[in-house]
Amino acid sequence: MANSQIIMDKSVPKGRLNGVVTPPCSKSYAQRALAVALLSEGESVLQNMDFCNDTLSAIRCIESLGATVSREDEHTIVVKGGLKPISDRLFVGESGLSARLFTPIAALCSTPITIEGEGTLLYRPMDMMINPLRALGVDVRDGGGRLPIEVCGPMKGGEINVDGSVSSQFVTGLLLSLPLALEDTVINVAGAVSKPYLDMTIDTAEHFGVAIEHNDYEQFYIAGGQSYQPTTYAVEGDWSAAAMLLVAGAVAGEVTVKNLSTLSKQADVAICDALVRAGAELTSDSNSVTAVHRPLKAFEFDATNCPDLFPALATLAAAAEGESVIVGTRRLEHKESNRAEAIQNEFGKLGIKVDLTTDNVMKIRGGEIVGNVEVESYGDHRMAMTLAVASLLTESEVTIRGAECVAKSYPNFFETLEMLIDAQ
Repeated sequence: MANSQIIMDKSVPKGRLNGVVTPPCSKSYAQRALAVALLSEGESVLQNMDFCNDTLSAIRCIESLGATVSREDEHTIVVKGGLKPISDRLFVGESGLSARLFTPIAALCSTPITIEGEGTLLYRPMDMMINPLRALGVDVRDGGGRLPIEVCGPMKGGEINVDGSVSSQFVTGLLLSLPLALEDTVINVAGAVSKPYLDMTIDTAEHFGVAIEHNDYEQFYIAGGQSYQPTTYAVEGDWSAAAMLLVAGAVAGEVTVKNLSTLSKQADVAICDALVRAGAELTSDSNSVTAVHRPLKAFEFDATNCPDLFPALATLAAAAEGESVIVGTRRLEHKESNRAEAIQNEFGKLGIKVDLTTDNVMKIRGGEIVGNVEVESYGDHRMAMTLAVASLLTESEVTIRGAECVAKSYPNFFETLEMLIDAQ
């Protein structure tokens, strides 16, 4: 399926930010909730929903797998669950989570189902799914470790080994699907990364009445024959989107982000630690977080378990005095772009030196942002957003090519940023 989006270049005017915003819901939680609502017999009500491209991909998948989805109001949907496929194909767009989440769910079914995607997702690795699914009794036909992948179940349960070093997303798919298998399952996970995302998965399953146990994320125990219970579920605000807005406040003014809890299980809540280390003023209450600009200093931060923060951290480091050190670049190769190289190239155009010579480490020397340049988004939503925030710091215009890619997670991002500038 071709992407029909219009290619858009975008520039953001320099200015001090001041205002209160509410980010979209967490697309990570939303996709998990949609999957579990599909697997629940009955009607679930999902509140605080927003409809970025990745969430729309998940909705398309659950409808293909038998769910009925109806819109109750702007941010509420009703999902009538039941795994009864009406199509032999799932189209996941460019959503890596949907690909790795709905493949094992499709493998619960006894008819062949092909999982297809588009764009950069076609080059992202899916080989970690093949052998574990086969070990669970699934017939798998794959495209050399890439999409498209055809699966035909049902999954039987048992004991399997999974490589968790590239992504936690496939483990999430197994954790949410295997409670419906007839037999119990033990999953041995080697090198689990992004552990907070696994906590989110367990948390979502629990909310719908299913128990998942683990031993320090290395071994998961899933009882077969369980059933999800339909329920009402309010999706949290997205800490990944909030991170960009809070960094914007820290480098260029004052921004309050609502519908957030610092007690969230989302990995990117760690941005709060980075902001404090960099010298920003940060305050929070039960439902919001505020970041205020103060003179920023270089910081050290390990982003191994929260790799989506790298672009936001790059702008924070670029605005700080001295050389910041960010660990975890190995996690960046298989994102929407090779984010380490993308950050190095595009921040280099802005006059900021980014050093990748040390294994698994990014060093960024803060300095003056230069304008009158064009930078590339690489079709990566987080790159487009962080370049927009960085461009607030220059007197001259910065043009971001391919800025329409923000629709993947935050369709109204540029409007939100411009509103904050206008609010002063």
